[in-house]
Amino acid sequence: MVAQGFAVDLDKPLVFQVGHLGEAYEEWVHQPIVTKEGPRFFHSDFWEFLTLTVWWAVPVIWLPVSVWCISMSISMGLSLPEIVPLIALGMFIWTLIEYILHRFLFHIKTGSYWGNTAHYLLHGCHHKHPMDHLRLVFPPAATAVLCFPFWNLVKLFTTPSVTPALFGGGMLGYVIYDVTHYYLHHARPTRAVTKNLKKYHLSHHFRIHDKGFGVTSSLWDIVFGTLPTTKAPKRVQ
Repeated sequence: MVAQGFAVDLDKPLVFQVGHLGEAYEEWVHQPIVTKEGPRFFHSDFWEFLTLTVWWAVPVIWLPVSVWCISMSISMGLSLPEIVPLIALGMFIWTLIEYILHRFLFHIKTGSYWGNTAHYLLHGCHHKHPMDHLRLVFPPAATAVLCFPFWNLVKLFTTPSVTPALFGGGMLGYVIYDVTHYYLHHARPTRAVTKNLKKYHLSHHFRIHDKGFGVTSSLWDIVFGTLPTTKAPKRVQ
């Protein structure tokens, strides 16, 4: 199903085109097009709608879920001094999950038709159109699906009263991540910390896409040796 010498037509829906790029997809997807308005994905208006998410949907939908989870642990008898460390631990664990997902899933190498198609939907579209403001945060429907395995994983290793607070902390970490991600792409930071974070993340997009996988911090890039170099590697002519 891979067409030799295939060229993507940006004026047509992209999702079912990119698979035809084959091995050339990896290079194509990391040549960003910087426009705030993104391309059309599907012919169907219904499926197209499901790919679009305003940034504020993330805190509006998932902050109440986080609070509800934490309140469950309180109702089960955990005190505030017990709850706070669990929330903090959940947020910290999320930073590792963020790094792992970004490095090993979002940047998985593909070359087959369906591999390219799936990757483009998952993360490739963000690298191709990094300023697309409606395809930057994770769609709520996809987040909801992922909540179930993560909840069950936490449940497997903790007690019934600890599970909700730890999960709620992780969910809070996710909200901070997605809102921060949007901020780094579309805001103009005025403080040194956020300026440096924006520079760090945009380096991942426009300089060295196989380094700098942390979004909310560079901690795990330091730990696992994926900190970007000060100079981008030279391309072979």
